[in-house]
Amino acid sequence: MLKKYAVFSGRARCREYWQFTLIHLLLLTAFITLDAVVGSRPWIALAYLVPTFLPSLGVTVRRLHDTGRRGWWVFLFLVPLVGLLFMLVILSGDSEQETNAYGPDPKALPVRDAHAV
Repeated sequence: MLKKYAVFSGRARCREYWQFTLIHLLLLTAFITLDAVVGSRPWIALAYLVPTFLPSLGVTVRRLHDTGRRGWWVFLFLVPLVGLLFMLVILSGDSEQETNAYGPDPKALPVRDAHAV
């Protein structure tokens, strides 16, 4: 999850983005629940959110690169409701099939076999 801690260059496949987002939201939900049970206000969740902000931003920017858009599009999240919906459509969309300004198509790269020597 944190291999590319603050990497904003390159491309991230749709699968990579949504796996990261799912794990991130599950952990955040667990920490918010723990905060509620312990009664510690949002301190535990905040302690998780601060160090994971840059990886979250990085994978989103790389996903935008994969769709052929600049990373600055991430600011659409700041537009209430419409920005969130628009970003969900963009981030769920198909990748550019060819090499773009941000690198080669990650789906076209050869997959390394974990069992190969």
